[in-house]
Amino acid sequence: MTDAPALSALIVSHGQPSDPEPPEAALAALAGRVQTHMPGRAVGSATLAAPGTLEVALERLAPGGAIYPFFMADGIFVRKTLPARLGGHPARVLAPLGRDPNLSALAARHLVAECAARGWRPEEASLLIAAHGSARGPRAAAAARDFGAALTALWPGSAPLFGFVEEAPTLAEAARDLPARTLCLPFFAAEGGHYREDVPEALEAARFAGALLPPLGQHPGVPALIAAALGG
Repeated sequence: MTDAPALSALIVSHGQPSDPEPPEAALAALAGRVQTHMPGRAVGSATLAAPGTLEVALERLAPGGAIYPFFMADGIFVRKTLPARLGGHPARVLAPLGRDPNLSALAARHLVAECAARGWRPEEASLLIAAHGSARGPRAAAAARDFGAALTALWPGSAPLFGFVEEAPTLAEAARDLPARTLCLPFFAAEGGHYREDVPEALEAARFAGALLPPLGQHPGVPALIAAALGG
């Protein structure tokens, strides 16, 4: 056990096995922003990809502490990989970011603001949700579609279309022939390779003329959302 203060919560993400340090630093910065909404409580972070980082952080997690999965779906990493890495630790594992019931309201406000910044009426805007999807199971796509259904009830624009990186309909297929007044909302937690490479390549292939927004998980309101889920 280290001499550092005990953690009341731990934010965990996948990270990048080929280059673990930048995602570790980005997640630590997120934990710091979450902690500003939780006075008197320490919030830590760890990626699954950085060897030993999660295990060291778990040594600091207080009894009854919570783990917040910084993922968009309750897929294999949340349901299987993370529990296996916990090694029986009694931490409470919360629902991931993409399954937070308050995420759709945050996104609705975000989309309305993005329309206003462009001089668009939300009622006239189209919406394309870019998501990961998975060839190994339905949970990744289901999380995106459930989020989209909740969002449809909250924002005045049209119901979203969906395009996926790893399953059909592909993002290139979904983005084809969309009007210029289209917002592409990436249903991703971080600015990883999918957002930096796969999404722009697919949109370029589709000759997408709309606006690509930052990943939803990078919205400035997300730290407060996570803090609320943690009871801050």
